[in-house]
Amino acid sequence: MRAKLLFFAAPAAAALALDQLTKAWVQASFRLYESRPVIEGWFHLTYVRNPGAAFGLFADHGAGFRTPFFVIVTLVALAAIGVAVARLAPDRRWTLGALGLVAGGALGNLVDRVRWGEVVDFLDVFWRSYHWPAFNLADSAITVGVAMLLLEEFRGSRKPEK
Repeated sequence: MRAKLLFFAAPAAAALALDQLTKAWVQASFRLYESRPVIEGWFHLTYVRNPGAAFGLFADHGAGFRTPFFVIVTLVALAAIGVAVARLAPDRRWTLGALGLVAGGALGNLVDRVRWGEVVDFLDVFWRSYHWPAFNLADSAITVGVAMLLLEEFRGSRKPEK
């Protein structure tokens, strides 16, 4: 049980801590909308705030709707993750780590929404006129965690039955 909790909690705590530390650094070091190239023509650090969800979904809704909506959705997702973790066997380390990344990322963005009513984004990837919406480490943790879960599902579906 203790090992199971560790394989879930360590990635969750790391994702949350790194997300909040990088956002604090960006807010202390950049003016809103300031952009600094890391790899010219491809990757910049650009401080923006996103009141919506992924790709700006719900950004045009008022804060009176957005903040409670996103808080409730996040809490429901975290509860579902908690149930999944409780039901997992302790030897499912990959899955526990993946769920930890998703939970840590969700908590990172939840902290922003509760504090400011919007999320701090700063990772800005683009090529010529093709621009990916800015994101943060919490978003990255969620994406990597979901990719790990999909990979595990794909690998599991290819295993011969015993």
